[in-house]
Amino acid sequence: MSFLATSKQLFRRPLSLGIVVVGVASLLLYFFADKPSLKPATVGKMHIESIPMWEGSGNNYAYLVTDDKTKDAVIIDPANPSEVLPHIKKAVDSGVNLKSIVNTHQSVLSFRRCQSMLTTASHHDHAGGNAEMLKSYSVPVIGGRDCAKVTKTPSHGETFTVGESIKVKALHTPCHTQDSICYLFEDGNDRAVFTGDTLFIGGCGRFFEGTAEEMDKALNKTLAALPDDTRVYPGHEYTKGNVKFAVKVAQSEPIKKLESFANSNKQTQGKFTIGDEKQHNVFMRLDDPTVQKFTGKTERVDVMAALREAKNNS
Repeated sequence: MSFLATSKQLFRRPLSLGIVVVGVASLLLYFFADKPSLKPATVGKMHIESIPMWEGSGNNYAYLVTDDKTKDAVIIDPANPSEVLPHIKKAVDSGVNLKSIVNTHQSVLSFRRCQSMLTTASHHDHAGGNAEMLKSYSVPVIGGRDCAKVTKTPSHGETFTVGESIKVKALHTPCHTQDSICYLFEDGNDRAVFTGDTLFIGGCGRFFEGTAEEMDKALNKTLAALPDDTRVYPGHEYTKGNVKFAVKVAQSEPIKKLESFANSNKQTQGKFTIGDEKQHNVFMRLDDPTVQKFTGKTERVDVMAALREAKNNS
């Protein structure tokens, strides 16, 4: 055998043995080592349609929330039926099943949904459209005890479903009105909270029937406890006014970013999360020394009261 042939065999054998060793080791690692779950991440199929109402005056929002799998839906705070019904008809004609109206609080405007009507408050601009809506769609009305035509008032923490995939949790947030309810919608990893007149982007509602202590609890305990990635859908487009006040209180980077976005975009609903609100909403930063300095107060309830009074007069 030539020197060249002998050399090739000597180098080939260690290489082959090495390949075998590496292969066996890989198999052992696969079968005995901890492996990551192969279960795919749950992706939500919740569709949210914003319906602006009274643009230029009340600047309200109704929301049509649909489970894409079953096409069951609810309409939230359909306060002005003349503006909401065309959207509902279009959705129903495409196969959506309106199940209920959901109200965030007593009012002439209701928080409705295609599967049901949900009302977040009892004011005229939230639950006031319920009676007219029911002429076209005979569905349950879910909302606070004082909402027009209400058929179901969920207790705090009570849950119900929209279609097969969407889980809804009622969160009582009395202050703006005593029957105020926010609704957390969850579909897989997708989360949204409909806050009526309790939480706005960069602001909060007036204390018509409640106290500063109640608003502190509503914002900074009940809503702040939600996952940070929960998108916020308020009852009104008030962001420009809210941020105009916020920059007087503090000039933080998050507030400047919100100001820039509001100045460049007509609508801000669903564009910010609970985590964002904790950064740029002064009503959710009562322990911030800059906010306390603006109010001249240090106790949380006093800071909240002073902020609201200053905003009312701004």
